[in-house]
Amino acid sequence: MVQALLTSIQQDTRPTQTTALSSEANSIPGLDSWTQRLVGVIQLTPEDTNNSYVDYLEEKYSQ
Repeated sequence: MVQALLTSIQQDTRPTQTTALSSEANSIPGLDSWTQRLVGVIQLTPEDTNNSYVDYLEEKYSQ
């Protein structure tokens, strides 16, 4: 099981020409290619985003 996981990670992190071409169009400067593939994995609604920010501010300033 561990070997299968390692093989999967190696395949996911191995750069390919197709991945390189598609990631160049959607790349964010300064991010590793593996990290860039995580961008957009979690989709938040504007309401979720606002609630998260409000929770952050309440926690930050409640001290």
